[in-house]
Amino acid sequence: MRAMIQSEEFVIATRESRLALWQAEHVQSLLQARGLAVGLLGMTTRGDQILDRTLSKVGGKGLFVKELETALEEGRAHLAVHSLKDVPMELPEGFCLAAVLEREDPRDALVCPRYDSLASLPQGACVGTSSLRRVTQLLNARPDLRIEPLRGNLDTRLRKLDEGQYDAIVLAAAGLKRLGLAPRIRQYFSEDEMIPCAGQGALGLEIRTDHQALRPHLDALAHGATWLAVAAERAVSRELGGSCSMPLAAHARWTDADTLTLDAALGHPTDPARPLLRVRQIRVAADLAAAESLGRETAHALQALGAADYLHTP
Repeated sequence: MRAMIQSEEFVIATRESRLALWQAEHVQSLLQARGLAVGLLGMTTRGDQILDRTLSKVGGKGLFVKELETALEEGRAHLAVHSLKDVPMELPEGFCLAAVLEREDPRDALVCPRYDSLASLPQGACVGTSSLRRVTQLLNARPDLRIEPLRGNLDTRLRKLDEGQYDAIVLAAAGLKRLGLAPRIRQYFSEDEMIPCAGQGALGLEIRTDHQALRPHLDALAHGATWLAVAAERAVSRELGGSCSMPLAAHARWTDADTLTLDAALGHPTDPARPLLRVRQIRVAADLAAAESLGRETAHALQALGAADYLHTP
């Protein structure tokens, strides 16, 4: 039997990094503006603790959400705020994504103390990232680069750059902007230069499916256009069995009032120098079913280009 909070206060479970706390406090302020009493439950997840191995080798990005889901299951919190890019495509039974907020800048960004762009980096420059998606796209643009793993929260990654461990690092623009660090960005990669991952820049709010008290308030925070776009993106990954070990990019943008353009790219997980498989699909997406159908069609287009050879590696 769950130990329920004996209070009129709603509690948000959040990771304790500075960016995660900003995100949770943002949702907290939105709910408080609706007249709710809202507290925070800070937690350190396994994804935050394990920094010496890549996520693909220790359980994937789901490590960032499991402890928060445990807090929901045990009744210590009512709501979890996630960077949607960290949320697995399939949630455990009894949990649901209750709202997606309006997306911040979805692009990737180059942070570099000495050079203004990826093109201006010297031959053989060391670039930090642990994202296989970024690795494959960087090496397709600049095969000469030396890509080195980079783990830790945003502040830790910036500190490692400032200590001279890397010539440049690649981060999500959204996190830098949310923490007032946009001036550190030297180059924004366009969505064509480096396709973002599914859900990048968006916040997802997770609850237990049997917890209905917050539903009307979360419905009011949801941003329909963002939700449809990320649903299309996540459907690509879901159809292909996406995980941290798959260098998959998927980004949807509205090209008019009811039409989504969905770009996707798949790299080779063990040979990042192999050519990217890239597709673009354009469809009217008036509802969730249509958006998810677009995502599945895009995954099938990648399969037609030979995705199976990239996905089924020894």
